[in-house]
Amino acid sequence: MTLTVSRRHSPIYELLSSPLYRGAALAMFLSGLGTSAAAPQIVLFLVRELGTSLPVAGLYYLTSLTAPVAGYLIGSYSDRTGGRLGLFRLCAIAGFAGWAGFALATEAWMPFAIGAIVLAFSGAAASQLFAAVHDELVRAPSRSGDDVVAIIRMALTAGWVIGPALGAWLAAEAGLRALFWGTAICFLAQIVPLGTLRASGGRRGAEAGSGRSSARASLQPMWPLLAFTALFVLVYAGEAIKFGFLLLYMEEQLKLEPALRGAIIGIQPLIELVIMPFSVALSRRFGPLHLMSFAAALCVGANLCFAGWPSATGMFVGQILMGGVWGLFAVLGILVAQRLLPDAVATASAIFMSSSALSSALGGVAGGLGVAAFGLPNVFFIPAGLALLAVAGLAAMASRYPVR
Repeated sequence: MTLTVSRRHSPIYELLSSPLYRGAALAMFLSGLGTSAAAPQIVLFLVRELGTSLPVAGLYYLTSLTAPVAGYLIGSYSDRTGGRLGLFRLCAIAGFAGWAGFALATEAWMPFAIGAIVLAFSGAAASQLFAAVHDELVRAPSRSGDDVVAIIRMALTAGWVIGPALGAWLAAEAGLRALFWGTAICFLAQIVPLGTLRASGGRRGAEAGSGRSSARASLQPMWPLLAFTALFVLVYAGEAIKFGFLLLYMEEQLKLEPALRGAIIGIQPLIELVIMPFSVALSRRFGPLHLMSFAAALCVGANLCFAGWPSATGMFVGQILMGGVWGLFAVLGILVAQRLLPDAVATASAIFMSSSALSSALGGVAGGLGVAAFGLPNVFFIPAGLALLAVAGLAAMASRYPVR
């Protein structure tokens, strides 16, 4: 009897027994798989297929600056109406249309327009799912609720682990346009695991919409969320710099073999997946904001390794530390964001999750200017400095906002 009760309270049992949680996990895996397969190939597609110059192609990532605006609009509407899963399906269809548009593009301006408009809205699909999961956990509270969210977030990361290698293989075997069709299908397929399911909290959200309007009318309740998101942007900006220059540094200056470079890059997501299951338990013990301040400190250490430890060992240690950073941030970020704006969780989810696009743009600009001014590997001192600011900011927030 004790074993049966224990099983019923386990997060795995709850996830598998709930059509919403189970469907959300599968949908997030497909989202991560499709996005991570296509994202590294976009610049290559613009240069090889559409004939743009490399500097112009690099500007594509600035289209992500519209994602936070689109995310806020979708999130705000969701909190007003409670229509979480309906909006999720529309965003997933937008993702299908956007990536299909990439596959059919014949002019250089087309991917830029698609990225800035259509794909900006498709990125809000994930935030709507997490808002729907939050509504269900409010309706039926569970001791394993945070762990269920962690597993769903892990499914997204698992897609990002597999996607880049699968995308590179598909692009080599079938071409870049076929790859974008595959990503489009992944986005459309997100709808399948959830079927015609309706979020049980949606109706309640619609009825509560008028009560929430006063909170949305003023920015004051959003300041803690916006501050937290800004600190996250400082940490995540380093990823864009790392993606842009770490491989180049290892190949051209450290002269590391391809297999060794691949192992160094691959160690980070592996460490992430190892740490993620423990992040919720650690946050209960130390507090999520204190733990995220520690994670930002790990980010400082990782970038100092990249900048000042010119060897394969230094690169491995840096990547292992970065795995710790995102093993904690990936799970705790969405939970903290929702708790900082509890009366508008879809808005909170959308603002936080779309901020990664802003981080990429900030990191791209900082990295480009930094490498021109300081060269490699000194450019990595820039993300170390940004993360150090985040350490102080998150520690201050932990004292002022004791989120649990």
